[in-house]
Amino acid sequence: MYVFLVSDDILRYKITTFLGNTQVLWHFFYKKREKFAYIEKKLYLCTRKGFETGTMAKIGVFDSGYGGLTILDAIRRELPQYDYLYIGDNARAPYGTHSFDVIYRYTLQAVKYLFDHDCALVILACNTASAKALRTIQQKDLPLINDQMANDKKVNVLGVIRPTVEAVPSISRTGHVGILATPATVSSESYVLELEKQPHLTSPQGEESPLLGRGTGRGFSISQQPCPLWVPLIENGEHLKPGADYFVDKYLRELLSKDPLIDTLILGCTHYPLLLPKINKWLQSYSEERERSYSKAVLQQSGLTAVGGLTVISQGALVARSLADYLRRHPEYESQLSQSGSCHYLTTENADRFSQSASLFLSAPVSAEHIDLE
Repeated sequence: MYVFLVSDDILRYKITTFLGNTQVLWHFFYKKREKFAYIEKKLYLCTRKGFETGTMAKIGVFDSGYGGLTILDAIRRELPQYDYLYIGDNARAPYGTHSFDVIYRYTLQAVKYLFDHDCALVILACNTASAKALRTIQQKDLPLINDQMANDKKVNVLGVIRPTVEAVPSISRTGHVGILATPATVSSESYVLELEKQPHLTSPQGEESPLLGRGTGRGFSISQQPCPLWVPLIENGEHLKPGADYFVDKYLRELLSKDPLIDTLILGCTHYPLLLPKINKWLQSYSEERERSYSKAVLQQSGLTAVGGLTVISQGALVARSLADYLRRHPEYESQLSQSGSCHYLTTENADRFSQSASLFLSAPVSAEHIDLE
């Protein structure tokens, strides 16, 4: 007889099926308790049946709220054949104003939940989680989790910052880059650190540009702007209303006042693409204003075109292509993923509310289920 504390009806059914008529109560198997070690291993094999058989694994996608849906949508367009499980931790959103310890704890809870529910890969479709929690989870937690895997199977967690940054050298002409992100992502300087790893830029004529390298020594001049109110506007459905105009103008103007030579803007939060209609409208007006302020010769020398000289990098397509490339380079994951094209949505908030809002963001019906991550 095995005694565990059970909190999930689906897992209770799986465990009962696995152990037959033996009475079972659930115990959270990540906790290291010597006397439970043997049963925890059997329990992990049971709940991770996808890795036991090599056929049932999904791709998990996690965000603090609705923003990750923009990443999920792009991934499903690029890789429609796979099965996906999405978690939105809406009840505890936004993450951007929390401390490192809180963000790490919340993110790890979601990652473990996705692994427990047959996910081989988890995408942190949240810049704040990618900036604050990804490295610690990869270095500290993944080795312990993978030690418990059966048949030498492995799981992994990927973020959204590196795929975004890797696109910058081919886009920016001036080497002046602006980052719009949550306060937590800005304070982490994750984008700055990743950009410094990128190769030096050259001018359009193929020569080292005198404008490049200011402040970093690696070919980029980087300015960051925290946007603490953009996520709440989006989460509350206010982002396309007239009241949002003030905050779009405020943060964009503050960023571009730091460096008027910025020609590439990174939307460093997966929520922010939902503000693109207002951002693009503002940037068109700004480009026309800049054209009046600077001569065409100065703009061209700087690598800027007169109108529409700012390129906005939205992460969805970049992350999707990066994931497709990752799966090509790692067939050990690709071979384990089930391919029925399904997608299930989970939220820590009210399921009906999430379904309604997500349906608007994705322009397709969504039916979500409520879960608890604590």
